[in-house]
Amino acid sequence: MDEQKKIESLKRRYGRSASTLKGGRDMGGPGHGRPMKKGTPKNANVTSRRLLAYLKEYRAQMAIAIICVVIGTLSNLGGAYMLRPIMNQFIAPLDGSRGDAAGLAKGLAIMAAVFLVGVAANYAQSRIMITVAQNALQKIRDDLFKKMQTLPVRFYDTNNTGDLMSRFSNDVDTIGQMLSNTLIQLFSGALSIVGTLFLMIYTNIWLTLVTLVLIPVMMKAAGILAAKGQKYFSAQQSSLGAVNGYIEETISGQKVVKVFCHEQDAEEEFGILNEDLKNNMIHAQFFGGVMMPVMFNLSQLNYILTACIGALLCVIKGFDVGGLTVFLNFSRQFSRPINEISMQISNVFSALAGAERVFAIMDESPEVADEEDAKELEPMNGFVELKNVTFGYNPEKVILKEISLYAKPGQKIAFVGSTGAGKTTITNLLNRFYDIQGGEITIDGVNIQNIKRKNLRQNIAMVLQDTHLFTGTVMENIRYGRLDATDEEVIEAAKTASAYSFIMRLHSGFQTVLEGDGANLSQGQRQLLNIARAAISRAPILILDEATSSVDTRTEKHIERGMDRLMTNRTTFVIAHRLSTVRNADAIMVLENGEIIERGDHEDLVKQRGRYYQLHTGAVELD
Repeated sequence: MDEQKKIESLKRRYGRSASTLKGGRDMGGPGHGRPMKKGTPKNANVTSRRLLAYLKEYRAQMAIAIICVVIGTLSNLGGAYMLRPIMNQFIAPLDGSRGDAAGLAKGLAIMAAVFLVGVAANYAQSRIMITVAQNALQKIRDDLFKKMQTLPVRFYDTNNTGDLMSRFSNDVDTIGQMLSNTLIQLFSGALSIVGTLFLMIYTNIWLTLVTLVLIPVMMKAAGILAAKGQKYFSAQQSSLGAVNGYIEETISGQKVVKVFCHEQDAEEEFGILNEDLKNNMIHAQFFGGVMMPVMFNLSQLNYILTACIGALLCVIKGFDVGGLTVFLNFSRQFSRPINEISMQISNVFSALAGAERVFAIMDESPEVADEEDAKELEPMNGFVELKNVTFGYNPEKVILKEISLYAKPGQKIAFVGSTGAGKTTITNLLNRFYDIQGGEITIDGVNIQNIKRKNLRQNIAMVLQDTHLFTGTVMENIRYGRLDATDEEVIEAAKTASAYSFIMRLHSGFQTVLEGDGANLSQGQRQLLNIARAAISRAPILILDEATSSVDTRTEKHIERGMDRLMTNRTTFVIAHRLSTVRNADAIMVLENGEIIERGDHEDLVKQRGRYYQLHTGAVELD
């Protein structure tokens, strides 16, 4: 695989381009990346309008900021023009008389006062726009976070966490820079150009024509550089997302990296992504940075040409020295806002590339809304039935084939089978993380598609193999299962889960603060807290997905005691590789290739001497 193909392969795995979250092809199951097309911002006008929409509610503040910009611009132009009468009257009077020191002091004082007004106006508009921009960014982040809460599990199964985090940080930051600085500077620059041009024409129309000769050349150069830089700024954002995604995944999996001695490979892969980011940033920053020197040199050429011709006019046509001094100042000042606008173009494209990545998430389809006649089951008894259920993460590749089973309230149903047989998929369907393509799933005789999702999930508790604890106290983490639970209920749930004794040995008991996903706890302790979280939910349906597969046998026994109490009077679905954990199940379903090939309790399945018997006796092993 050559270098470029390697880069593209890594970026597909760890990064997502600006506008292609939608439309990817699912790859066959949760956890598999979805390929996403690369590209540059495809519709800058639409993206710009969406960004400006966040400023609508701050129109009054922006109007004041614009007024301040106008005052500041007029003050700067007016103060600069005052130099002409000061020179002509008090320094080098046109009638040949001596200068007037008192008049000069008075004129300079007035000019300073005019400039101070401009400074105050610029300060005011800066404060206002920073406040407006931060308020708009807060709204963007809120909308982005709220949107992510509505997205289906499929979205998170098929997108890289680091890249999603990059949209919250890097991309939103670039938007903030544009809203707080660039917009006002573009308006201020345009106003300065118009005002300066007016004063230049008023001062000397012939010199104005000379000055304007190079303006089309400057604008053409700016347009060429901006067009070149646009694609590199978008590529830079995409590469940055890929690097963030790789860093996030590698750091979170650092133990695995070290166990399998993958450090050198990780360094090489990161080096490839980092090299790609460096190259894209060099191109982007080059075209962004070269704009200023190119425009500066063109403006210097313009200044020299204007000074030469102006000097001739003073000698030949009697043009006043004060007018020439002011005009030369204006000619340089005229090119300055052009340079600034040219420089801001790179910021605009960078912000639009980031905004498009943010809006790509906002445009993702949320979870399908509840049916209009969807209802809440209160109370939910927990009679679960699957009738001829067919499902595939990719509709073209079926994972479950005509699955039928039932679980009466309080029963324990176990799923065993090879990896990829469809065990976890069934539990995903019970929660409606995914919707089936065929058949029906009912709870208490009601199709789950006719049950409100919130009500459905409130009545299903899950204990997964991969534990996840939030930053906060032990009590807060357990209470996450039911936020209105009292402290006494939390303590009782901990006792139910066999977690109470180890919690009390912690330095602050239930008030011990957990950080880093409970890094200061053992795997077994984290799992016990997960069980306590499920216990406090009071859900009548319980799913245990490989809940003990990552702990030792002694810890497993401890956890099983907590799970046995947790399963009391609950309809329970258990997925386990260790058959010892499912011996006492009311029914065991043996799955292979998305089909139930055997079913019955432990004794019945052993007597059948089929697949389960082979697993039980060790003739074959679960993979």
